[in-house]
Amino acid sequence: MTTSFDMFIETQVPENELIISRTDLNGVITYVNDTFASISGYEPEELIGKPHNIIRHPDMPKSAFKELWNRLKSKNEWQGYVKNLRKDSGYYWVFAKISPLIKDGEIVGYKSLREPVDREKKIEMQRVYDEIREKEDDIFRVTLYVESKKLDSLKSLEE
Repeated sequence: MTTSFDMFIETQVPENELIISRTDLNGVITYVNDTFASISGYEPEELIGKPHNIIRHPDMPKSAFKELWNRLKSKNEWQGYVKNLRKDSGYYWVFAKISPLIKDGEIVGYKSLREPVDREKKIEMQRVYDEIREKEDDIFRVTLYVESKKLDSLKSLEE
């Protein structure tokens, strides 16, 4: 059994930089700027060709992305707060503005510009998303502290 607390490590998005990416119609990444790669913990070539949901944090409710896709497919912009998953299992918060790329009246892809979020908004949105997920999936996020001898007994149950 591997235990890790990386999931509690937040990476701060620099105030003076934008995270930029583009995807095809299926949400597969076609472009990332260096800031996106750096903040997400990936190399650009690890992201290009991968579904954008490679960075989807499990704290994000499914309904947020359903709304996002509905708006984009109807040629509208979507904007909102997103908690993203880093390659190292840490996380980072952004305010995302995502819009369709339109050529000759048809959607040919999507672009996303993301910027930092202040601490109070992160706390507020974490609570909002926790409530939504509890209703959608009937699941709860739990942090548990267990004495090592009890953890050892739980590990033995797995074997």
